[in-house]
Amino acid sequence: MADFTSGFWGIYITVLTIVSVLGCGWLLWSQSTIKSEVSKDGKVGTTGHTWDEGLEELNNPMPRWWMWLFYITIVFGIAYLALYPGLGSYAGKLGWASHAQYEEELKLADAEFGPLFAKYQQTDMKALAADPQARAIGERLFLTYCAQCHGSDARGNKGYPNLTDNDWLYGGDPEVIKTTLLKGRHGVMPPMATAVGTDKDIENVAHYVLSLSGSTADPIKASFGKEKYAACVACHGVDGKGNQAVGAPNLADKTWLYGGSVATIMETVRSGRNNVMPAFADFLGEAKVHLLSAYVWGLSKNATVSSAENK
Repeated sequence: MADFTSGFWGIYITVLTIVSVLGCGWLLWSQSTIKSEVSKDGKVGTTGHTWDEGLEELNNPMPRWWMWLFYITIVFGIAYLALYPGLGSYAGKLGWASHAQYEEELKLADAEFGPLFAKYQQTDMKALAADPQARAIGERLFLTYCAQCHGSDARGNKGYPNLTDNDWLYGGDPEVIKTTLLKGRHGVMPPMATAVGTDKDIENVAHYVLSLSGSTADPIKASFGKEKYAACVACHGVDGKGNQAVGAPNLADKTWLYGGSVATIMETVRSGRNNVMPAFADFLGEAKVHLLSAYVWGLSKNATVSSAENK
């Protein structure tokens, strides 16, 4: 990376930009000094291009107002580069910077909305989940910062958990969700090929894992896989119900983060998985995370209520 952060690139960009702008000006001036050939009868010469046996392209110069518009554009570009950053590491006469403007806008937003978030921070998260205004703000935070991974409907995607069900890797209590958002999570499923054995053993374990949740599995292969499953007990437990203390998923339900096919489970056992949930403590601050956590917690509670009503 040192090659891309050295002072050479700033000089290179500066020279290339100045040469390009001045080159455009020179090209415009050089072409504007060329006079079109006019015959004695007042006809302008042609470029030599002819279509349809008589349609000719005349060699007329560009309108003067159009050329002056180009000159004004070049002058504007030079003035802009003098006032604002655009020439390598040159900061511009006005000293403007995008990060400084961003920080200033953050300060203004904090001054306007900070008291509201501070008030919500003192409110219990379960109460916030029932507050329509708090939910509306939480939804906007979710759509801005979480929807890229978990989807706008919060139902997740392959490798990204569904937040609307009641299946949680680390626990679904509001404080646990808040901890996840503040500090992030790093879930690691180590490669288990060496511990389990051959590809046949891995396939047998995959069928046994499927049998734990009552999914379709080969009973003979599952019976052979039960013994090899001993390598997985430390995290997932004897009954396969997982361990939220370490983020080990429950294998006895039918919720799969990467898919519940034999091939996918074999891939997981053979190669492992490595998932990262980023921390938002420094980026959003605790007050916003508090409100966002309440919204996320409420998503699964609403889903549970809806499911109960539909049964």
